[in-house]
Amino acid sequence: MLAARVRPCAFQIGKVIAPLRTYSSVAEKSYEYIKVSTPRPGVGLIELHRPKALNALFTPLILELNHALKTFDKDSTIGAMVLTGSHKAFAAGADIKEMATKDFADAFGDDFIESWSELPNTIKKPVISAVNGHALGGGCELAMMCDILYCSEKANLGQPEIKLGVIPGAGGSQRLTKAIGKSKAMELILTGRTFSGKEAYDWGLAAKVFATPEECLDGALATAETIAGYSRIAVKACKEVVNKSQDLGIREGVEYERRVFHGLFGSEDQKIGMNAFAKKEKAQWNHR
Repeated sequence: MLAARVRPCAFQIGKVIAPLRTYSSVAEKSYEYIKVSTPRPGVGLIELHRPKALNALFTPLILELNHALKTFDKDSTIGAMVLTGSHKAFAAGADIKEMATKDFADAFGDDFIESWSELPNTIKKPVISAVNGHALGGGCELAMMCDILYCSEKANLGQPEIKLGVIPGAGGSQRLTKAIGKSKAMELILTGRTFSGKEAYDWGLAAKVFATPEECLDGALATAETIAGYSRIAVKACKEVVNKSQDLGIREGVEYERRVFHGLFGSEDQKIGMNAFAKKEKAQWNHR
């Protein structure tokens, strides 16, 4: 949810015009708190952009983020996405000023932060988080919502909500525990201790760790470009079965996987891919 160390406040910044480059057919869109672009073929890039607040999360930013994610998800030219912030902060936490005055009726009655969880619930294409600087509270939760987490060695992650009298509220207690185990997650959440990008990698939370922020973003974009080069049907199916493994036991999960596997034999891309392999040619996907 929010960061204990950083105390951002809500403010308005000048509108950032976010032109999409020549690889994408998505129309140019203007946002206030994010930037969007397509820096590589098939790759959509979303950058959180509240620099003076260290990209602190609040509802207007989340609504823009959800819009951009859904737009890329529906864009036939995009195969994968990267979500990042700045070198100083992926997202330093949730904006304290937005939450400080809420009571139970406000939070529960209005389903506060429910809209923050649309990324794992509705986005079908893979999303890679490139984490640099602070990723605390809601920022850490947002990074963990992505399908793949990359970070730089000196990234600063954590769930410090205990220091503010609350708990993680956007999935932090659940995703962190599944990724690194109960004992370590319990220690981090109960003490509010932060951890480095290197620790995130060593514990299995991050898929890769990089020496610098620049290498982290480049690595995320390179992986996204690789994914975007495969059959969109197969990629969507891969994401679906891996996510389903988090909800099912091994027996049920294998049965589900097998049904999806069999279903792909009805796709054009299965024929294209296997025939290209047999002929030692590069597959030219129809994404059907």
